[in-house]
Amino acid sequence: MSHTVITTTTTTRTTGDGFSLNTGYTRTIPGLLKIGQMLALLIAFLCVRCVRGWPSWAAFQYFEVVALWFLIAFLIFFLMHLFRLQAKMPCINWPLTEFFHYSVGTVLILIASIVAAVNSGGVSALVAATVFGFIATFLMAVSLWTSYSVTCGPHQTGTLSSPPRCSCSQHHIHVFTKLTCKNKR
Repeated sequence: MSHTVITTTTTTRTTGDGFSLNTGYTRTIPGLLKIGQMLALLIAFLCVRCVRGWPSWAAFQYFEVVALWFLIAFLIFFLMHLFRLQAKMPCINWPLTEFFHYSVGTVLILIASIVAAVNSGGVSALVAATVFGFIATFLMAVSLWTSYSVTCGPHQTGTLSSPPRCSCSQHHIHVFTKLTCKNKR
């Protein structure tokens, strides 16, 4: 039996004070999704914030609070991955924590975007905010799906019939394994 292991590594730069900067994370799919989510939420928040005279004050206040909360939460997760801070706090299950935030965020941003779309009153900045809210919802649903496959997906059972899955706690490290089995009889 022979097998081939192909490993993709990310670029890392270490600064003098012991912090490890993982610049390669910004080029991974989870990193790009987080950047997209943060940009969409920032634009949505700014569109609502800059409008004068909201048609429905309560709806857009809720939209603002939810967008700002998850913008800050995803910025914290992004910085944690960028500086590899999960390794310094191993008592927290980070993939499960992110999965929880994506679950709650997807639902709350979707509700906020629907309510804001219904109450936008044709104000173009508010319509733009709801569009970016729906874009953020879509990106969060994709992140939810990818974090689910890392957190809750099937793991290696020890048989050669099923390919091994990455069960590491840092899903930005991509290890692609290809098993080639040659049975000699």
